[in-house]
Amino acid sequence: MANYILVHGAWHGAWCWDKVVPLIQQHGHTATAIDLPAHGEDLTPVADVSLQLYADKICEAISQQQEPVILVGHSLGGISITQAAEQCPSNIRQLVYLSGFLLPNGVARLGYGSDIEGSLIDANKIMSDDKTCVSFDLAGLKETFYLDCCADDIAKATKLIRPEPIAGIVTPVHYTAENFGVIPRVYIECLQDCAILPALQKRMYTETPVAEVVTMGTSHSPFFSAAEQLVEHLIELAA
Repeated sequence: MANYILVHGAWHGAWCWDKVVPLIQQHGHTATAIDLPAHGEDLTPVADVSLQLYADKICEAISQQQEPVILVGHSLGGISITQAAEQCPSNIRQLVYLSGFLLPNGVARLGYGSDIEGSLIDANKIMSDDKTCVSFDLAGLKETFYLDCCADDIAKATKLIRPEPIAGIVTPVHYTAENFGVIPRVYIECLQDCAILPALQKRMYTETPVAEVVTMGTSHSPFFSAAEQLVEHLIELAA
C-alpha cells in the first residue's frame, strides 16, 4: 500500500484533488490533499505566509502518517515539496512533480525561465496594491489552466481560487544533497500546458535530473481533465 500527500499549486487548494483522492483510495492506497497556508479553507493571513510556513505545513502532514509518503506537488507546489523534502527527508519515499517547479538550488520562481516566452500566466496575473499577493483574471482561467477541462470543473475552480501570496514566488528554494538529494524524483510533464510551458518543464527536469519522466498530453490540470490516467501513473510510480 502506498501513501500519497497531494500539494496544490498557485491560486488553488486541496479541492483541486477532489477527483484524484477517491480514485487512489479505490486502488487500496491512502491519499491526503492539504491546503497550504492562505489557500483553500486555510485562514492564515497572506502577510504571514512564507515558504518556510509551507514546508512546515507539509512536514506536519507527513508526520501524521504511519508510513513514508509519496509527495506530489503540482505547479508552484513543486517548490513547497522541494523545501519540505529538505526539512523532513526521512519520511518521504518519493517526490513527484506534476508540471511542477523543480528549481535549481538557491533559485526563486520569480524570473526563472523568463526567456521562454508564451506562458499565459503573465497575461492574466494581477498584483495587489500592497504587493503581498497576486490575483488571477477569471476571464483567462480556462485558456491558461483548464483548456481541456469540462465546464463544471472550470466553474468550480472559478469559485474557489484565491489570491496567491507573493512569498512563495520570490523566495529561493534551498536544499542539500544529503537531504533533498537522496529522495527519488519523478517528473510528470503536460504537453498542452499553457501555464508552465513544456519547454520550461523540460528545462527543469534536465537541470535537476529525475529518475523518470512521465508524459501526459493534457493541459495544466490533469487532476480535472484526466484524473483516471493521472492516478494510473501515480500508482505505477509507487510500484
